[in-house]
Amino acid sequence: MPGLINAINASASALDAQRARMEVAVSNLANAESTRGPDGQPYRRREVVLESMPFEQHAQAAGVQPTGVRVAAVLEDQSEFRRRYEPSHPDADADGFVAVPNVDVPEEMVDMLGAARAYQANLTAIGLIRDTIQKALELAK
Repeated sequence: MPGLINAINASASALDAQRARMEVAVSNLANAESTRGPDGQPYRRREVVLESMPFEQHAQAAGVQPTGVRVAAVLEDQSEFRRRYEPSHPDADADGFVAVPNVDVPEEMVDMLGAARAYQANLTAIGLIRDTIQKALELAK
């Protein structure tokens, strides 16, 4: 039974990681046109870095070390801001160009879709494990 609990823990950690990916993608999309932030600069795209995370609370089963995932960091993309010619914009420079965030909307939509599908896959895995545990308990009656 500890093996199934470890599998649930791994999927649960993946749910947290995918939720963080979706939140960052939504933040990037919401700020795709933010030309001025608190520091006076356009919004910088953020991205989530994930890392594996071994579980230590349960003994190793059959020599397999169960592993989950966690958010290691949320980093700002340091690529150049895009420039758009818009001389009437209040943030335009002397040449009429406005620095806009380095957010690519289609890329963010793909990231969000990937995170949503991974989230759904992990929910399905947890459901299957739960059903397996229920069947095992019914057989034990």
